[in-house]
Amino acid sequence: MKTKTTKSTISPKAHAQITKNIRQTLSLLGEDPKREGLIDTPKRYAKAMEFLTGGYRKNIDQIVGKALFTEGSNEIVIIRDIEMFSMCEHHLLPFYGKAHVAYLPNGKVIGLSKIPRIIDAFARRLQVQERLTSQISNELMRVLEPQGVAVIIEAFHLCMMMRGVEKQKSYTITSSMLGVFRDQETTRKELLHLLGGLGTLRA
Repeated sequence: MKTKTTKSTISPKAHAQITKNIRQTLSLLGEDPKREGLIDTPKRYAKAMEFLTGGYRKNIDQIVGKALFTEGSNEIVIIRDIEMFSMCEHHLLPFYGKAHVAYLPNGKVIGLSKIPRIIDAFARRLQVQERLTSQISNELMRVLEPQGVAVIIEAFHLCMMMRGVEKQKSYTITSSMLGVFRDQETTRKELLHLLGGLGTLRA
């Protein structure tokens, strides 16, 4: 299913309402939103959240544009260590790490810069890592129609590091394997061999 085109920014009315809400939140937390260090914070927060949730207003087909090319290659294409930042929908705290993407072409290849842009389109939303991983793989499968797609994400979650269990070195790995990467063990093993050094994140 194709993604819908939406406005690139939130409305001025929404921006003003977010600003007002954050000013009230600061007061409820015991702060003085009128003091020098905080007087413009609500506006800055609204602008930051507009950017960090900009993925809701992205259209994948527009991102890809004309960057699909006919190519007879049938070898695995891998882009690894793609920096990724997102926001946990449960606590509105960041999670961040690396995404590794692979696909096996089926007559088409995509401009390499488009894959990080697709990742950002889904990462810049309120997310859980499991869903983010699947959304990226499903969309690449739709756009490229390849023999298979694999997406692996390794991420630190500040909701685990700053609060709750406060575990500083723990991180989460999720994967989504589609097509031949899911159905053919030899192809999956080749991919994992090529990726080799996963599990190297450092806090």
